[in-house]
Amino acid sequence: MLGQSLVFAEQSYNRRTPLVRAVEKVSPAVVNIYTTEISRSARNPFRSFGNNSFDQFFKRFIPPIESQRRSLGSGVLIDGEGFILTNEHVIAKAAKIHVILSDKQEFDATVIGADVKSDLAIIKITSAKPLPYVQMGRSDDLMIGEQVLTIGNPFGLQHTVTTGIISALNRNIEAGDNTVFTDFIQVDASINPGNSGGPLLNINGSLIGINTAIYQKAEGIGFAIPIDHAKRIVDELIHYGKVRRGWLGVSVQELDAQLLRHFKLDRQRGVLVVGVANNSPGGKADLRRGDIIVAIDNHEVKDKSDFRGRMASYTVNSSIRFSILRDGKVMGRRVRVTSIPESYVEEFTFIWLGLNLQENNEHFARSNRLATSKGMVVTEVVPKSTGGRIGISPGDIIRQMNQTRVDSEKDYNKAVAEINNPDRILLLIQRGRQGYYLTLEP
Repeated sequence: MLGQSLVFAEQSYNRRTPLVRAVEKVSPAVVNIYTTEISRSARNPFRSFGNNSFDQFFKRFIPPIESQRRSLGSGVLIDGEGFILTNEHVIAKAAKIHVILSDKQEFDATVIGADVKSDLAIIKITSAKPLPYVQMGRSDDLMIGEQVLTIGNPFGLQHTVTTGIISALNRNIEAGDNTVFTDFIQVDASINPGNSGGPLLNINGSLIGINTAIYQKAEGIGFAIPIDHAKRIVDELIHYGKVRRGWLGVSVQELDAQLLRHFKLDRQRGVLVVGVANNSPGGKADLRRGDIIVAIDNHEVKDKSDFRGRMASYTVNSSIRFSILRDGKVMGRRVRVTSIPESYVEEFTFIWLGLNLQENNEHFARSNRLATSKGMVVTEVVPKSTGGRIGISPGDIIRQMNQTRVDSEKDYNKAVAEINNPDRILLLIQRGRQGYYLTLEP
């Protein structure tokens, strides 16, 4: 009997592979997330007969019907205080967030901060007892072919473990509206609906990424945000509730075939610097017009979209190493990005956008017969400037910049301060009683 016990113990030990130990180590810190979105809409019972003429009547006089939609996702506890890292799209528009741990403990969670650009969010739960958590690892030393595992909540099946390998690194994914997510880790571990926000782990149980996307056109391909990118975003969300993105003060353009030949580049890579703001971080670091930025922190820059996506992950006070090509020689420049100072807003608006602006008010609106007393009024447009080329005219009113509402000069200054790359700016312009969107690319 003793011999059989020893054999059984040895077999059990041999079966406890590094993969099993990694799952045992991390599972308690992985959470299942349930969100409830409440929408209120008045229903027109005649719509089923093809008659929608009573829609406005029912919206105005009939009490709305409350409906709920529950969605599933995953997350991972990153410290003992109850902070949970997940995807922004998992908790977006949620009226209620409910969290379940592996030991079946249940908690209501609150949103600490969320960031659409990186698709990351921090939520928090409160417990009287210490909570398990996973410390963040690193993703700058990942190897293609390295074994990885995911733990998540696919299709509501709690704490499901899948495993696979890293298939590729530095993948870029287009997400519509010219949005490009960069540097994804591509894995062949099964990542299904409900895995979003869950951890990607190496064989040692270290957190190396956050599962975030499924490639719709193929099976068995998933993507994760590298944890090195997530660290910068997480720190901002916990401390500020939002991401204060850094400003470089440099405008770039795509390299076409003619420019590639001119600069003797053998293939499509890099972006050409076409403008550097005075006293900007880029200017202070000796970036110059005519430089070609070929790499950011040792990651090759493929094109303008790639450049924009990589820069979006850097926050205020981040230190970035650029590799630039100048006069046929590759050299390095280190830049510490900042936010756009309020003292520079007027100069930025004039030089980069080609506009002079004035805060709107009731007296100004009446005197100039404007349709609203809110926003920033265009008083001058520089000929052949960015604003002039795209058709902005004196009297137009800026009502929104990059999804930030502009009702006053204070709002406008805040919106400008949040710009990290001024080479593409989305404006909502009001002309008379009509509103339309314009994309400025200085």
